[in-house]
Amino acid sequence: QVQLVESGGGLVQAGGSLRLSCEASGRTFSSYAAAWFRQAPGKERVFVAAITWRSSNTIYYAASVKGRFTISRDNAKNTVYLKMNSLKTEDTAVYYCAAGRYVPVQTMRASTAYHDWGQGTQVTVSS
Repeated sequence: QVQLVESGGGLVQAGGSLRLSCEASGRTFSSYAAAWFRQAPGKERVFVAAITWRSSNTIYYAASVKGRFTISRDNAKNTVYLKMNSLKTEDTAVYYCAAGRYVPVQTMRASTAYHDWGQGTQVTVSS
């Protein structure tokens, strides 16, 4: 099990950028796949992006963020990042970091594949 703490959320105007960070503590984070999910008010939690634990780094993005968001990780710092560019008002949500050990690549988009979650960080995009 790892403990996850997100940071970097805030209020930004449409078209702006933010970088979220997720710092892990506990087990060796390098063996964990990591992902970002988000939940808008009144809606279900949905997948945003995921990155494998392997050095080859398979990466997945939701169609709604592909080309605008970039997920990356620094295992030496036990941290996963989500760089968000060209933000839209519909990106407004609480963003959650998730981690799972040896998550199969084909399940990386599913929230059920991850057993460790952060507390979430609010991202608000104004028009």
